[in-house]
Amino acid sequence: MWLAVLAACAEVPPRPPTDTAFPVPERWSAHRDVPPTAALERWLATFKEPQLSALVHEAISRNYDLAATAARVEAARAQALIEGAGRKPQLDFSPGLHRSREVFDDEGGPQSAFYQTRWTLPFNLSWEIDLWGRIRAAREAAEAELSATLEDLESARLSLAARTAQAYFELAEAALQVEVAETSVRDRETIAKLVQGRFQRGLARGLDVRLTFTDVENAKAALARAQNQREVAARRLEALLGRYPAGAVRASRALMDLPAAVPAGLPATLLARRPDLKASLARLEAEDWRVASAKAALLPRLTLTGSGGSASGEIGDLLSPSAAIWSLGAGLVQPIYQGGRLLETIRLNRARVEEAVNRYRETALGAFREVEQALAAESWLRRQAQALAEAVAQTAASRQLAVYSYRQGLTDILTLLDSYRSTLSAESEHLAVRRELLTNRIGLYLALGGGF
Repeated sequence: MWLAVLAACAEVPPRPPTDTAFPVPERWSAHRDVPPTAALERWLATFKEPQLSALVHEAISRNYDLAATAARVEAARAQALIEGAGRKPQLDFSPGLHRSREVFDDEGGPQSAFYQTRWTLPFNLSWEIDLWGRIRAAREAAEAELSATLEDLESARLSLAARTAQAYFELAEAALQVEVAETSVRDRETIAKLVQGRFQRGLARGLDVRLTFTDVENAKAALARAQNQREVAARRLEALLGRYPAGAVRASRALMDLPAAVPAGLPATLLARRPDLKASLARLEAEDWRVASAKAALLPRLTLTGSGGSASGEIGDLLSPSAAIWSLGAGLVQPIYQGGRLLETIRLNRARVEEAVNRYRETALGAFREVEQALAAESWLRRQAQALAEAVAQTAASRQLAVYSYRQGLTDILTLLDSYRSTLSAESEHLAVRRELLTNRIGLYLALGGGF
């Protein structure tokens, strides 16, 4: 009776993806006004940027970290085969040579020695009959780990594609920031010449000249910082591509417009789409199977053994039918007392199941947070970009008025210099927000588990 009970306990419970311990809404809270549609599966083409597509595929084919993850998949596949090997018969071949010496005492005479040589060619067979599914459960656990590792690989591919695209946009922004800084230096030098000319005609103070040349040097320092940021972004992208980080890669000289609004799909579909969630659920299933295997280890093990081959005192007679030997046997082993090791193994695996359950729920909660945050961020980043675009236009107009007023003697040098600083700041912030919109969109694609 107790054997049947323990055998029934060796089964694993169902693990539906929706077991999150918190309610999943029907629509995204940051996307309520958008009708639910199927989530986008291929996002790279929406940017319509051939260079970006080429760099992403180069990263996928050459990135070393991704190659290491792919190697872990092969290791997990081999481990699954190792765990399942115990369900099959095990056959060994162990040829041997045995030579012995025996001494005999003759009555009233000297001792005599007898030498014997024995050649053997035995084959040994053993096969554990998996009555209660212990070996099968261990194999299922390894298969679940393999599934999780495959999902890890897919997650790593998506993450690498997203990071490459984001690094590309960072490089594009950095290049444009350099152009803005270069323009700022030229404009400040033009103002410095204007003020110096007015000073020579007695229309400006020496302090005005000093202030303008100080402003020129500050602009040059800002240009050097922008150039350094461009090199940093280039090397970061090259490292993702598996190239030597020489800072030689260049991106497009323009930040593309944001593609059309992305279909986010239904929240519930996220649980079955994101690779990291599928990997977490597969690891939970692996722990369930380890519990089943540990329970089955309490039950008797039935092992069949056999051997066959030949044995003879002469090597030439090994193939003779008269030299054939064989044996068959069966053994039953029932664990009785092992210092509590088997029961504690069950407790250990149950604790790991509880850990895996909560890790899955935490991963699911984090996935929903990432999507909601990316959806909400796109809304306010759009508003911020629109406001900054207006600020760029206003500062450009105010700068022209400041130059005219300074030429007419209607304003001082500080007002003129401040107008140029305001223009530089607005243009730089506008570029940064446009890049944030693009990187946030990539983050949204990644959070939704969409392929590239």
